[in-house]
Amino acid sequence: MAKTDARYVYVFAHGAGAGMNHPFMLRASAALEARGIATQRYEFPYMQAKKSRPDPPAVAEEAVREAVAEAARNYPGLPILAGGKSFGGRMTSQAQASQPMPGVRGLVFFGFPLHAPGRPGTTRAEHLMSVDVPMLFLQGTRDEFAQLDLLQQVVKGLGDRATLHLIEEGDHSFKVPKRTGKTETDVMNELADTFLQWVNAARVSLPR
Repeated sequence: MAKTDARYVYVFAHGAGAGMNHPFMLRASAALEARGIATQRYEFPYMQAKKSRPDPPAVAEEAVREAVAEAARNYPGLPILAGGKSFGGRMTSQAQASQPMPGVRGLVFFGFPLHAPGRPGTTRAEHLMSVDVPMLFLQGTRDEFAQLDLLQQVVKGLGDRATLHLIEEGDHSFKVPKRTGKTETDVMNELADTFLQWVNAARVSLPR
């Protein structure tokens, strides 16, 4: 999309196992851009180096900061949102919690990885209490990285700063069983529509 058509820019980090050109990242970017939300995808150093092991948090968080700064240069004057898929979203929230990033007005998580599969817990979310901007959690109800009752508990504890939108029967990749009658496109449209509605909500307090 043309930069002049965008109303917001989303700094979009990838998950731990795939880079910025993964099909999910491309589909999500296209859906958001169709709704006036420019996306800036980027890769963490380990992915650029074609390594399988994710960077240490300090390195990943610095990559997030650099990407946000680049978005501010590329889209001057636009409100900045940040987040990402799974690992990318968590690293973004950790960066924001440790030192708020200039211009970032909200965080959006596509599948927040609350815990490792089969090891339920909430310690990965403790830093979210220090995040000073609104947060949107887009999550599948069958996500093995986020036991639903625990995630709901975390979101409730964050109060008005957090909004949770559930994709019924979606897994960590937002895939749903055929019995739901929903296609991959249906799910992506729901995610993108929810993102836009949340951004436009009064609680986000973004300049128009």
